[in-house]
Order: sequence, then C-alpha cells, then structure tokens
Amino acid sequence: MAGGRGEGCGGRRVISVTALICVLAVAGVVATMPGTAYAEPKPPRTLEDVHQEVESLYRQAEAATDAYNAASEAQRRQEKSIAEIAKSAAEEQERMNRLKNQAGSLARAQYRDGSLPPQVRLLLSGSPESFFDGAALTHKGQAATRGLITQVAAAQKALDGYAKAAGERWKTLDGERRKKEGAKKEIEAKLAAAKELESKLEEKERERLRLLEEERARQAQQKWLASDAVKGAGLKGSGAATAEGRRAVDFATAQIGKNYVWGAEGPDTYDCSGLTRGAWAAAGRAIPRTSQDQWRLLPKVDLKDMRPGDLIIYFGDASHVGMYVGDGAIVHAPRPGRQVTIAGAGSMPVLGVVRPA
Repeated sequence: MAGGRGEGCGGRRVISVTALICVLAVAGVVATMPGTAYAEPKPPRTLEDVHQEVESLYRQAEAATDAYNAASEAQRRQEKSIAEIAKSAAEEQERMNRLKNQAGSLARAQYRDGSLPPQVRLLLSGSPESFFDGAALTHKGQAATRGLITQVAAAQKALDGYAKAAGERWKTLDGERRKKEGAKKEIEAKLAAAKELESKLEEKERERLRLLEEERARQAQQKWLASDAVKGAGLKGSGAATAEGRRAVDFATAQIGKNYVWGAEGPDTYDCSGLTRGAWAAAGRAIPRTSQDQWRLLPKVDLKDMRPGDLIIYFGDASHVGMYVGDGAIVHAPRPGRQVTIAGAGSMPVLGVVRPA
C-alpha cells in the first residue's frame, strides 16, 4: 500500500513536470512563431498631435456646416416653390369652377331651347327670319360650349401639372431635409470629439495649445506675405475699396467679438459664410449662402489685385471664407468656441479670391 502511494505521488510529479515542460515549449513556439504581433506601447500624445487632431475635427465640422447650409438654402427654395405652386393651383381651381358653372348654364339653356326639332321651331316661329336668327344664336351657343369644354380641359391639365410638380418638389424637399439632418449629426459628432480632446488637457496645456495655434498662424502669415503670389499686391492701405466694399467691411468689422455658431447668419452669431453674406447684404449685394458657392459662383480675381471687401476662400474644399480688410488681414468667424476676429489673410491655406462687386 505504501509503495502504491509512493508510486502515485511519483506519478503525479512526473505528470506535473511533463505538463510544465509542455507549457514552456508551447510558449516558446508561440514566441518564435513568424507573424506573431505584440502591441507596442503607444508613445505619449504630444501637444502637436492634439493640435493637429483638434484642427482636423474642426475642419471636418466646418465642411459639414457648408453642406448643412447648402441643404438649408435648397430647403428654403423648395418650400418657396411649393408655396408658389399651391397658390397657382388654387387660382387654377377657382378658374376651373367658374368655367364649369358657365358650361352648366349653357347646357341648361341649350336643353331648354333645343327640346324641339328645327323643323317644328320653323313652323312655330313668326317668320323665317326669326328662325334663322335663332339658329345662328344656337350655333354661337354651341361654339361657346365647345370653347368652354376646351378651357375646362386645359384647366384640368394645368391642375394635374401643378399636382405633379408639387409632388416632385416635396420629394426634393424631403431629400434636402435628410441631407441637412445628416450634416447636422456629423457636425455635432465632430464638435463633440474635438471638445472631448480639449477637455482632457490641463489648464497649462490648453494655454500652450492656444499659443501654438497663434504661432502657427503667424508663421503661415509671414510665409504668405513673402510668397510670389502676393508680392507687389500693395497690401498696405485700403484706398482701393469701392463704396459697396467699404460698407461690407464696416459691417463685418462691427461684428467682431460675436460668437461663431454653425449655420448662423446673425445678427447675434455667425458662421464664416453667414458673416460674409450678411456683410454684403448690408452693402446692398446678395451673394450665395455657402463658402463653396461663393467660390463657385462669384467672379474670381488675382491675389495681387484684391481689395477690401473681396472674399478670400480657404482650403482645397472651399470650406472657409474671410473678408479682406486691407493691410494683409481678414475679418472672419473662425470656428466653434471662437469669436469673429481679425486675422492674417495668409494664416490659412488660400484657395483664391472672389469679388462680389
């Protein structure tokens, strides 16, 4: 019995050692297997990394804001179009009702006058002249009836056309509302992500981030001023401004200190294109709502020829705009969390310049 117990204990020790060897062997194989990846510790995120990520999120939010503004503008146009169609349809329906009443009156009159055959009416008439006069009037009545029927058919066709047009406008309107809602969700998501990143910074880090942004803007402005694109542009002074351009600049600079809010057109808050549109509206000139449409639809001018009141469009997707005020500076609504301010015209990548008037 004792030997049996010893053998059993020894057997367990053999199994334990074997199992340990197997585990070590497997671990060694796994460690040397080709393609086996181990997560390297991520390097600590620098303030520069945070700056780039935050700026990227705000740029994406501003691009989505342009899409939101475009959908809002299209929605307003469609709503106006539907209202005009409804007004025209109501007028056509009223005309249709008048025509039907006239047609009914004629039909009743013809029924009363046309109940006897022409031969009988000839015998009963006082003279042949009276009969033929009556026959002529009957023909006129029949022609008028045919004319009314034609008009009623035309009115009905017009009503059908209005109904079809309204249906198409409603479908387009629904599509613009969906685009607007999708852009709104994207804006809110990007802004939330940017704010979350910024909220994780210590107070000292946030101040360093602000200084980093300012330094980057200064460097970009200096590089732009030294570039061939603006050499000889006569950036000093603002004497070249037209009367309309000066009014637009005066309006825009009067908004300095007001908060940026995406989709806003004033009077208390603005986004970038809302500010430039409002400024030129104050100068008596209607311009497109979005920075992308301002770039696409307004006349382009060379950087060397720009004057106060011109609009400078930024980034490759034309997602930001500022108004040139002279002396190499713009007034603009930068982004959420910022206020309308003066900045260097070259502090962001310039796409081009457009001139409302």
